[in-house]
Amino acid sequence: MMTTLQKLVQFHNLSITLLLLAIATISIIWCLWRRRRLPIMLLDYSCHLPDPNCRCTLDGFEYICLRSRCFNPKSVAFMSSILRKSGLSTETTTPPYIFQTPHCLPSKHPFAIQEAEEGLFAAVSSLLSKSDVSPRKISHLIVACSMFSPSPSLASMLVKRFLFSESVKTYNLSGMGCSGGATCIDLAYRLLCQKPGYALVAVTESNGINWYSGNDRNMLVPNCIFRVGSAAVLLTSDPVKRDSAKMEILRTLRTHHGTDDSAYKAGYQMEDADGNLGVALSKDLIRVAAVGIKRHVSKLAPKVLPIYEIARYVLKAGWFYMTGNKKAIASHVPDFTKAFDHILIHAGGKAVIDAMAKNLKLEHNVMEPARMTLHRFGNTSSSLVFYELAYLEGKQRVRKGDCVWMLAFGTGFKACSIVLRALKDSPIDSDNPWNGCIHRYPVY
Repeated sequence: MMTTLQKLVQFHNLSITLLLLAIATISIIWCLWRRRRLPIMLLDYSCHLPDPNCRCTLDGFEYICLRSRCFNPKSVAFMSSILRKSGLSTETTTPPYIFQTPHCLPSKHPFAIQEAEEGLFAAVSSLLSKSDVSPRKISHLIVACSMFSPSPSLASMLVKRFLFSESVKTYNLSGMGCSGGATCIDLAYRLLCQKPGYALVAVTESNGINWYSGNDRNMLVPNCIFRVGSAAVLLTSDPVKRDSAKMEILRTLRTHHGTDDSAYKAGYQMEDADGNLGVALSKDLIRVAAVGIKRHVSKLAPKVLPIYEIARYVLKAGWFYMTGNKKAIASHVPDFTKAFDHILIHAGGKAVIDAMAKNLKLEHNVMEPARMTLHRFGNTSSSLVFYELAYLEGKQRVRKGDCVWMLAFGTGFKACSIVLRALKDSPIDSDNPWNGCIHRYPVY
């Protein structure tokens, strides 16, 4: 028989074992609770409407080029030809620097600061005002400008201007190209999914400091298509704000194709033979973009397409394979309109839009936001997809439950997808950049 002492020891050991099991169970539950993904909402956004005094007409553009004395007559004629075929209207806006006399200016830096401040300050101020969120509540501030990275950073410039909290975590991204805006949303999404908070994304581009003043044709094209534009987006994982949020982010996807030499050099900042700095767009750009986007969407498709569309795609691809139709297999893509109500593809240029429509088998009406945004605002780089979203809202096409696909891509070669679902019918905001001209669109 067990003595009283033995029973006490056995009871003590059992108690310790149960306590350890309870602690382990509580720890596992806590870890699982901490790892849960909070829903991330797009509370609101604002797009900057540039100063109409800086609009660029074809005649004005030619005059600026000739007055600068930086370009030979063939280069001016080439840029004029590109601009006529670009799909840009006379309402697109150039940076203040372009209206100066470049060869007489000692530095572009002050004009780059001015351009950044005008766009970012206006977009962020408008966003914070209409969302009624204090800058002190912002836990993460993410700023992207591909070609201009001053010190102190653009993020610090916004912290100083709007008096963000001392605990705010700032991120300043550069060199991301036209994918910068979507990349910032992806970063904010990952930062907010673990803990309730607010993330402010501000994106812009510095076109003045990157105005090319030489005669290399591959480097002249950006002068013709890139224009002024900035956007600010407020994201939150605070469940209290769900009723007032515009959209919920369902998923994000980023892919990088920089290991391929042609993709890496498709858009490349460099100096020409005379030492003039600019961005060279390779003649292989359209092919590189098509290949990169095809790889990107092949990863996205299984995650977003309905089962019946995936089955249809697989069966059709199998039939092409059995019949030996290799050309059909290569060009065969699923129907993404079965997964999305609206598709917003970065409008890098008229040729880029046409290539994306062809490769993804998208009808003309699906590409309307991209074409019209390019026409009205030009290529505003990382902020462009938000101007496209504003176009849909201006047309009152975004309804509760609609699924929206944002696809942006840029130098590197990088691609980023953002999938959103509308939480309510989107109203036409008073600061919508399309106010006053939306009735004139679409134009063809």
